[in-house]
Amino acid sequence: MAKKKKYYVVWEGNETGIFDNWTDCQLQIKGYPGARFKSFGSLEEAEVAFGSNASDFIRKGGKKASGGKTLRPDHPDIIWNSIAVDAACSGNPGIMEYRGVDTKTTYEFFRKGPYQRGTNNIGEFLALVHALAYLKKEGKEDLVIYTDSRTAMAWVRNKKVKTTLTKTAQNAILFELMERGVSWLKNNKYKNPILKWDTKNWGEIPADFGRK
Repeated sequence: MAKKKKYYVVWEGNETGIFDNWTDCQLQIKGYPGARFKSFGSLEEAEVAFGSNASDFIRKGGKKASGGKTLRPDHPDIIWNSIAVDAACSGNPGIMEYRGVDTKTTYEFFRKGPYQRGTNNIGEFLALVHALAYLKKEGKEDLVIYTDSRTAMAWVRNKKVKTTLTKTAQNAILFELMERGVSWLKNNKYKNPILKWDTKNWGEIPADFGRK
């Protein structure tokens, strides 16, 4: 089956516009702090989005998307009162970002990146630690956190990052963030259950960036 074509809208980047492939979109967001972009399944959708406010389509700083509608299937095993986290990385290493959203509404609680020369595993780990710290600060230490990364779960559980990524000037910030994350885990107690999202039966995790 042929892969469905996607169109990418860049509201804030090196150049703004609609791009018909991820490579061209990536060029516009690479190295641009606070880049705002999103993929769409048709050119018509992309054109409507580009002519509108980015906050109506992407979630940043607590903004809602798609009217805050429930986007996930009504599966009885999902704990809806929870946070879902995910990361996206174009290349390995490549441009990486991560976020945490309300599992039911996809209301975005936090979003970080893009960072250069990162990996998906690192993004998943940072997203989990960010969620734990965020929920502790908010006094919601019983809320469930969903992730689709067993590797990130292991890193959090063991309070140790096992990455083969080479440190460079471009990704030095990621190594600093990983050190901070490990330090936070060693110096803080948390109660939040971290559960594996069942992608096979539930579909993509709600925090998915939709770039597959």
